[in-house]
Amino acid sequence: MTNSHPIQVAATLDQPAISLANIGKEFNLGRRRVVTALTGVTATIERGEFVALLGPSGCGKSTLLRIISGLEKPTSGTALVEGSSPEQLISDHRLGFAFQEHALLPWATVSENIAIPFRLARRPIDRARVSELVALVGLAGFESARPKQLSGGMRQRVAIARSLALAPDLLLLDEPFGALDEITRRRLNFELARIWAETGVTTVMVTHSVDEALLLADRIIVMATNPGRIETEVMVDLPRPRTAETLGSARFGELATELIRLLDHSEPSDES
Repeated sequence: MTNSHPIQVAATLDQPAISLANIGKEFNLGRRRVVTALTGVTATIERGEFVALLGPSGCGKSTLLRIISGLEKPTSGTALVEGSSPEQLISDHRLGFAFQEHALLPWATVSENIAIPFRLARRPIDRARVSELVALVGLAGFESARPKQLSGGMRQRVAIARSLALAPDLLLLDEPFGALDEITRRRLNFELARIWAETGVTTVMVTHSVDEALLLADRIIVMATNPGRIETEVMVDLPRPRTAETLGSARFGELATELIRLLDHSEPSDES
């Protein structure tokens, strides 16, 4: 399928999609108690990359994603998206976001839910674009269905289609398949890989799953806890498209073993 809505790009094409410089984030929990969620996070994400943020609970993955999205402000450091502040990307409606909870309007149809970003941006609804996205996520024939008539996996497909409605420069995914069973999750991993290949949108995804990260990402940023920080980065040199056969390849096994070792090292020991 040809994407009739090409991704918007900033004027300076040699800028990275995302530039993070020494990001720190603290939360004040009251009674003079401050928790450091992130410290010294520096990273660059190039245009068109698919990057996974992988790490144990409490390592600040979702907090970092929210900083990139502009939903949180860093306590220290600088976050730039397309050379500007994340808030500018939100203002220009060039950011797509999908969470673990699909947050669909229960009374709205599939097509109506996908069209919500047009309404929020006060733009005329592009019916052709909505139809294109319905087909892209494999929901042709379900345009008039409501969320209660859909499976959990189908609802997440709608959420991803909605996040792509305005052809964003950047797609942020926070455990979008985390609440699904393993079989459905694996199937949607392959679907998301296909969608990413067709759109070429720069994507950052938070996940706890080693397999998910390896199936989807060009690069995996491994994070550690106490405080949240980048432990290391792993390039995923698996050929695309990645298929069920990829899961059984020797290289997939090697990378999975390495990531598990890194994750075990990234968590504090019981003695610490």
